[in-house]
Amino acid sequence: MNRPIVKDTFFLSQKSAPATRQDLSVGQDLVDTLRANQDRCVGMAANMIGVKKRIIIVNMGFLSTVMYNPVIVRKDSPYETEEGCLSLTGVRRTTRYEHIEVEYYDSSWKKHRQAYSGWTAQIIQHECDHLEGIII
Repeated sequence: MNRPIVKDTFFLSQKSAPATRQDLSVGQDLVDTLRANQDRCVGMAANMIGVKKRIIIVNMGFLSTVMYNPVIVRKDSPYETEEGCLSLTGVRRTTRYEHIEVEYYDSSWKKHRQAYSGWTAQIIQHECDHLEGIII
């Protein structure tokens, strides 16, 4: 289901709870909502659609991947950049890392550990910040 985007910074600044298998439908809602906003969005966290669970979706160009309980376990090569967000107006400066490694569960609840770099790594970091209540 395509859900409205939350813009309430108080709600967005709260940490998200761990996702469980009972939250798999939230992943589909993220797929639908990202698809509806694909002209101006490349990733989302569940709190952006009103659900405080540790779930994100990342558009990787040719496909979008839903990650349940993602954790960045390694990062290197910091750089400064500017980012925007559907939940906020304008852009803000932030520090990101060129290379990261992430552990997460997929929709079959299979655990993955994957390395990412560049633009995809930046999107994942932005969405993982949302899970921690960090607003750029």
